[in-house]
Amino acid sequence: MARFGLILLFAAALGYAAASPVDEQQVLNNPSSLAPSKDWDWTDCGSDTHIVRINSIEVSPDPPKRGEDLTITVKGDAKDQVKDGAYADVTVKVGVIKLLQKEFDVCEEAEKANASIRCPVEKGHHEVTQTVALPKEIPPAQFKVNIRGYTEEDEDLLCMDLMMDFRPKRGSFLQW
Repeated sequence: MARFGLILLFAAALGYAAASPVDEQQVLNNPSSLAPSKDWDWTDCGSDTHIVRINSIEVSPDPPKRGEDLTITVKGDAKDQVKDGAYADVTVKVGVIKLLQKEFDVCEEAEKANASIRCPVEKGHHEVTQTVALPKEIPPAQFKVNIRGYTEEDEDLLCMDLMMDFRPKRGSFLQW
């Protein structure tokens, strides 16, 4: 899929909201739920009917920092080919407030971002790394991103939920 595992959509959604302090790297291997005490988290909410399953997501720096580049590496498997016409519904929220609700053409977005993977994406294991610039104006809030991907025939492609928390941490002073 254009930007396998919808990494491009993840990056686009982060462009609407993300950042924070500290400098290390962490890999989360398919956590079962989004952890409210973490700076970021994700879950693959897909089922056996979904064509793409995400195995891991790695970000650097971890946690992401406002005004800096964020490198995202997604590893996953496609059990079938992903063709032109695949799309994703992306919702970004702060609490119950929707900041963004948009449908993206996955293949078109991958092409615009000069992605390493383009449609059609063949069946098999894939790893995609993408770097995006995070705006320094990202407010100190917790953002939740829901991505629901579909094939050109409206079959389940991918289901992923992400959380990024840019609120100042206890013991930090004027971090944003």
